[in-house]
Amino acid sequence: MKIRKEISKVKVIEEAEKEERERVKASLEKERFLKEDRESEEREAEIENLILELNNNHADIEIAKNKDYIIKIEGYGHEGEGVGKINNFTVFVKGAIKGETVKIKLIKVSKTYGIGKLLDVILSSKYRTEPICPIYKRCGGCNLQHISYEEQLNFKTQRVKDVMERVGKIEGLKVHNTMGMDFPYNYRNKVQLPVGNNDGNIVVGFYAPRSHEIINMDHCYIQSKIGDKVVKILKEWMKENKVTPYDEKNHSGVVRHIMIREGSQTKEVMVVIVTNGEKLPNIKPLIKSLREEILNLKSIIQNVNKDKTNVILGNKSITLWGTDTISDYIGEFRFNISPLSFFQVNPVQTEILYKKALEYASLTGNEVVFDAYCGTGTISLFLSKKAKMVYGIEIIPEAIENANENKIINNVKNVEFIVGKSEEEIPKLIEGGIHPDVIMLDPPRKG
Repeated sequence: MKIRKEISKVKVIEEAEKEERERVKASLEKERFLKEDRESEEREAEIENLILELNNNHADIEIAKNKDYIIKIEGYGHEGEGVGKINNFTVFVKGAIKGETVKIKLIKVSKTYGIGKLLDVILSSKYRTEPICPIYKRCGGCNLQHISYEEQLNFKTQRVKDVMERVGKIEGLKVHNTMGMDFPYNYRNKVQLPVGNNDGNIVVGFYAPRSHEIINMDHCYIQSKIGDKVVKILKEWMKENKVTPYDEKNHSGVVRHIMIREGSQTKEVMVVIVTNGEKLPNIKPLIKSLREEILNLKSIIQNVNKDKTNVILGNKSITLWGTDTISDYIGEFRFNISPLSFFQVNPVQTEILYKKALEYASLTGNEVVFDAYCGTGTISLFLSKKAKMVYGIEIIPEAIENANENKIINNVKNVEFIVGKSEEEIPKLIEGGIHPDVIMLDPPRKG
């Protein structure tokens, strides 16, 4: 009995000691955090003083090309570059993040703004992250991978707000948070890659920023994984069969671009080889390799583009194997996709976006809806299930042809597609006695 009491006493002491250790540990941890906060505040104060000292904080400070400055990044430009100021002179810095203090070299100076090259991050943002892609800094395909996804969404929300206020002159507009993806990789259902030559080697990839230098790419984290396989097969075929890549300067060579389209729901794959003329030598081995190695391959197409142009696709397409189109779904609606068809590149988020638009429209089945800039009719058809009548308006005749095909495929009766400018066709509809209850706007980028 006495032994049991002694054991119990020891346990109580041990528990008390454990609690004391936890309290001490918590106290030390708290002190460490407080110390770090104090040091951080002191460091920020030192940096602020350094900025004032180096930039002089005078209106007459010299703004000179190739001179170094330390600035605080206060926001973002429209491409996600950091924006800071030397006094009131605006400077754009690629690779800098809002809230950071950075050292830059001013590499361009105009009357109203400058371009700074990032030399060093003195005070880093909590949103700075290591890019997943090893060629991110050289490739021009992405420009936000150094920023955490959370902050990318914040940037996009702020971008909409800025444009509406500055360009649209709409003050006090509430912009809801950007709706992000669960997994923001491998989502693009379409990729177009230039093909070129670098010291005798075939290169396929995206262009370096503001240049026509192709950065060779073996793996892309944004496009569908099937694209990596297709590119590998294409390179091997070109090398083995001595098929030359396009030379932009001399307008010579055979293969200009490779385009891969994949249905995100159907998984159907289309491969398009863009050529500098109709001649495409030794194509049979390529068709054989693609058919053997690409799961769900439905279509191999040659697109002919003989023009000296930056436009990727020509007007003539030749089906080398399989079907002329592949199909995909947005919601319950099926769409046929040809090489030239416009289709949302991120169908997963497109469906989420359309559902949100449908929610905001609060359709009951009795409304007339105008879908301005309707493209191939994806939004119009999506809205048709809840509207009395939908009028889709689009300036590009080929897009309206596709829209009407999609209407037939899905057996939709309450949609009418119109070729023309929205700003001209909408007044005509109203003059004809057709009044909208809801107007949906999805303008082109410049809109």
